[in-house]
Amino acid sequence: MLGKYYWQTNKFLRNGSNRKSKGYKPNATSKCNIQKREIVVTTEEQYPQHIIMDFVQDKTDLLDQYKVGEMVKVSVNLRGREWVSPQGETKYFNTIQGWKIERLQTEAPATGQMPPMPASEAFEPATNFNEEEHDDLPF
Repeated sequence: MLGKYYWQTNKFLRNGSNRKSKGYKPNATSKCNIQKREIVVTTEEQYPQHIIMDFVQDKTDLLDQYKVGEMVKVSVNLRGREWVSPQGETKYFNTIQGWKIERLQTEAPATGQMPPMPASEAFEPATNFNEEEHDDLPF
């Protein structure tokens, strides 16, 4: 995914023992700490898209060296899961999870000058040129 680094959340920690879901009973040995950071990357195309992505656990530190507004390339995994409500209704959720982020090189600003032309010796003269041949070019 290529685009401009648009927005991010701060790193936060969620302790799994705070869950209130039915039937969840944390035990003394379960330490379920989850680190998560979200970023939004805006694609640069005719109709820009704002794509939110999660970086979790040790991948959250990757975002420390990037600033909002930089052009980045993000490698992601698409994650999907199923959830069944207490009424038996099934829903599906998707997550875009980043695992790598790279800074794109910005192009050098244009100076308004043409690039230098190679010397005329670099081109071989045409040997099969005949001015009397019919030419269908409009100029």
